[in-house]
Amino acid sequence: MRGADVVVAGGGTAGAVVAARLVEAGAAVVLVEAGPDHGAFSGGAWPLELTDAATIPTSHDWGYRSADGGLAFERARVIGGCSAHNGCTASWGHRADYDGWGLPGWSAEDVLPRFEDASRRMRVRRFIDDELTPFHAAFIAAGEEMGLPRADLLETLDIRPSVCAEPSNSPDGVRWNTAFAYLDAVRPDERLRVLAHTIVDHVLLDGGRAVGVRAIGPDGPLDVLGDTVVLAAGTYGSPSILLRTGIGPAADLRALGGDAVIDLPGVGGNLHDHPAFELFLTPTETYRTQTAAFAATGRPLPDEQGFASAASSWASDGVVDLHVFSEISLDGRPGIFVACLTPSSRGRLRLTSLDPEAPPVLDHAYLTDPGGHDLGVLRDGVRLARRMLATGPLADLVTEADPGPDVDLDAAIRAGVIHYWHPVGTCAMGDVTDARGRVRGLEGLFVADASLMPRTVRATTNLPTVVIGDTIASFLVSAAG
Repeated sequence: MRGADVVVAGGGTAGAVVAARLVEAGAAVVLVEAGPDHGAFSGGAWPLELTDAATIPTSHDWGYRSADGGLAFERARVIGGCSAHNGCTASWGHRADYDGWGLPGWSAEDVLPRFEDASRRMRVRRFIDDELTPFHAAFIAAGEEMGLPRADLLETLDIRPSVCAEPSNSPDGVRWNTAFAYLDAVRPDERLRVLAHTIVDHVLLDGGRAVGVRAIGPDGPLDVLGDTVVLAAGTYGSPSILLRTGIGPAADLRALGGDAVIDLPGVGGNLHDHPAFELFLTPTETYRTQTAAFAATGRPLPDEQGFASAASSWASDGVVDLHVFSEISLDGRPGIFVACLTPSSRGRLRLTSLDPEAPPVLDHAYLTDPGGHDLGVLRDGVRLARRMLATGPLADLVTEADPGPDVDLDAAIRAGVIHYWHPVGTCAMGDVTDARGRVRGLEGLFVADASLMPRTVRATTNLPTVVIGDTIASFLVSAAG
């Protein structure tokens, strides 16, 4: 295929942002997406399960699972990526997260205006009290009774313990993804080409420079050439492309039967997510009556609205390290979700095949940190959730069903630990790439997605990933100018 200024591999949360920003700056861009492109939002072709913000969709999934097969790691295979798949909670993290990376261009003051722009473009809204379901309203009231101030701080870099109705990128109940927010405005521009249903196999190299990608589309293999290649295939996809290119731990590459072009041991390492745990609840008759009356008014029943940020006994200086929120779980039961925001455990992504459709082996190594930090934070979070359940507002509506109050809590958490859909770190800046996302040892090859985070942030990672895409795009535009 004829060349472009930039080839972006992956049209997900960050990839759509990178492509749009570069086209806006005058670059010719080919955006290669493994899943479908349902077109502009205004075209009306998007499936309802992707646009309805009231629940989490299960379609358009890559099918990733944990190494033992017991835990699904849902990732969206569609233009817009996981921003078309997520719970829509909008949060930024804490300024210490970004300052702590110690990387030029990534301090809190550097990223703050990008977050402000991202929230605006992603159309983040607030649930007013009249929109809160009885369950979510009771959760917020319970948090207030326990002394958590009702304060909307999730869209700041100064988050502290508080409870609120969550900010949500769901205008008029639509899950507003990055394809809508960024890509739609440049779709008419002839400098943008989108190749859907086309999976990137590996990066094409000429000496020490990236010159394009080898991909497999509906009509078979094709080479997409470009002066610059940006990998935006996500925390699982971007390192997999690097490994198939021969960039990664040399011993692992040789074991796969591939060539070790660059021995870069960090590729696929540093894999981590916010470990989480769910308490499932039994609704009372009062819950059923109140919820039915609310639904009868015609108002929607979102699965998430009430949200608390808290500091465990492991937190320093009162900075939050817990998200605790009321939810309707994927199986329809009410629940409370608890997540540790400052995980110490680290895992790794590996390949068992050079086939681009073969899933990687994903070992997040949850709760394996020697000091017991991650388990301790979740333990405190569950205890907080139980105290909330015992307060008047929630006690009238629900009771704990699973794991139940009489079990060994640590054992229950270890057996039931899940993820928060926020994997990061497998192409970490300062290790695999430099601070501008350039892969070490090569020219013209960049990464721009959540895999760049050397350490995760105290936030749902949708907006931070948007900011990563925006920041890397700005670096590329600056370098080209």
